[in-house]
Amino acid sequence: VQEKASVFNMQLDLTGAVPSLIVAFVIVANGDRQGRKKSLVLPSVGALISNIGLAVISYFSLPLSALFAVAFITGLFGSMATFLGGGFAFIADLCRDEKQKTTRIAVVDLIFGVVSGLAGLSSGYFLRGVGFTWTFVTASLLHVVNITYIVFFLEDTVGVSEFQHEAPASCKKLLGDTFSGVYMLFKTSPYKKRILIILLLFTFMTYMFNMIGGTSLFTLYELDEPLCWDEVYIGYGVAAITSVSLTSFLGVYLFSKWLKDIYIVFIGIFSYIGGMVMAAFAKTTLLMFLVRVPSLFCFMPIPVLRSMLSKVVLPGEQGAVFACIACLEVVTGTISLSIFNILYAATVAWFSGFSFLLSAGLCLIPLAVLCWLLCTSWNGEELALLVPEEVSSIESVDS
Repeated sequence: VQEKASVFNMQLDLTGAVPSLIVAFVIVANGDRQGRKKSLVLPSVGALISNIGLAVISYFSLPLSALFAVAFITGLFGSMATFLGGGFAFIADLCRDEKQKTTRIAVVDLIFGVVSGLAGLSSGYFLRGVGFTWTFVTASLLHVVNITYIVFFLEDTVGVSEFQHEAPASCKKLLGDTFSGVYMLFKTSPYKKRILIILLLFTFMTYMFNMIGGTSLFTLYELDEPLCWDEVYIGYGVAAITSVSLTSFLGVYLFSKWLKDIYIVFIGIFSYIGGMVMAAFAKTTLLMFLVRVPSLFCFMPIPVLRSMLSKVVLPGEQGAVFACIACLEVVTGTISLSIFNILYAATVAWFSGFSFLLSAGLCLIPLAVLCWLLCTSWNGEELALLVPEEVSSIESVDS
């Protein structure tokens, strides 16, 4: 059952990944010119349709193959990658001070982690009390509230009045503008800035690969022997993410007062490594809950790396860089889930914790990139990564 569930999860993730990759790239990148609200509304509508579909599948006891249709439709609307990409670009637009970006982007990750934890905590009781159908119906109603707020009450951060009087652009021109924005981000940027963006994106991608792949196996690991958790304990385990999100945010808030961004990323990666090593050998319920203790700061690298990338680019390039981040999240998440689910299915019989150890070991890759950035000061000049405020002056000199 563990092996089949792992493979099924992989197939389901692949079904929605391809369409969401394209939509996230197009919608988020176009936000620089046509506003951020599209990247918030579309995935919310897709999530509403998805939950309605899941409620129907549950109520009528339809075959599990129907889940593939739901995953594909969700992907067509951009999925979570589009929502987060647009949301982070939205927050970056509101930050007039570069020092605000790290903290405010960390706040968004905190909110995401807290509500995910609360949802995980309540889901077990919901499922036990009212079943799957009404749980999905409740989620659908919350999406309706969210869509109503975005459409009627949320003000866009990008002025679109100049576009409202123009003739609607063709799909060909729209795609051309989208890809040209991302292309020009790398083409016209100074060499130093271009290399820095590539290295930061690579560090973000490799850490996300390890973290998504490792943590995604927690539920299967907790359902298996010797833990054998039920739905309520699974909810408690997911809710423990709330504490990790909170401590990671507090870490970013406090550490950013005294440390440069790159050192905060170091602390977060080492925190994740400690948690994964402990999880690989956790055979009791108490020990599995205590895995969250060494992992208290494991979420810090994600918002900090986003902030570092946002600081490197110009205000008119925020959509392009967050579109790249959103696409990397989809690609990395899909590949990571596929590889780690297959790996877990192949190793669960002889050592179920092997995947956790591998995830921890692969964190040496982003650590190596960060160490290289620290050791090489760009031909004697101070690294812009360590002094983000100098990026704008570097760009003006180069231009």
